[in-house]
Amino acid sequence: MVAPKKVNYEECRQKRLEENKKRMEELKLNALAQSLRIISTPKPSPMKKVNRTPRKPLDLSSVRRSNRVADKPPPSYKEILLEPLGMRRSYGMKVRDLSNRIYASDEDREYASERAEELHSKLQPDFPSFLKPMLISHVSGGFWLGLPVYFCKSYLPKRDEIMTLVDENGNEWPTKYLPRKTGLSGGWKAFAEDHKLVDGDALIFQLIKPTVFKVYITRVNQAGDSDDA
Repeated sequence: MVAPKKVNYEECRQKRLEENKKRMEELKLNALAQSLRIISTPKPSPMKKVNRTPRKPLDLSSVRRSNRVADKPPPSYKEILLEPLGMRRSYGMKVRDLSNRIYASDEDREYASERAEELHSKLQPDFPSFLKPMLISHVSGGFWLGLPVYFCKSYLPKRDEIMTLVDENGNEWPTKYLPRKTGLSGGWKAFAEDHKLVDGDALIFQLIKPTVFKVYITRVNQAGDSDDA
């Protein structure tokens, strides 16, 4: 009883396959599938030979420029060499020429200070004053004049102020006083140069007003010993 059923199943399956095949032939499905397979397969494109011409160097002078700079020479784009690391670089500071500095001898310096002390003793005691011998740093280079700390704390303003220096001829020079540094900065250079101060000169500063100094100059050079400013 089992064997006939198996034969019948095989016969039915074979029969269905044949029927399906006939239907596919009638619908031409095999030809359609073959045509789609051919179309979907990409064809290799032949490589085209491209003739490459060498590039010409760019002429920067022919580049269109703005009317504001059209009449000016074209910029130069040369390679700029960088400085090696670790080397010090100068930022425009000029090197000071110290060869023309004249230093006073100890004897001349002492003699000028003695004559200044003599003059100092003759000034009116109602106005506070002090004697200041000139050093090379006061009259050249940085032109910074430090004042006695005790005098600054006792008599001078507690904040930045313009102090006027008056010479023996009555001429005035404004200078900037810095209380934190107890000294004269801006304006002192003009006073020193105008009076041709040198190393060894002795100056007496007499405070005749809260922001006005009367200045007496004693020259280190005896040839100019006239006690004039």
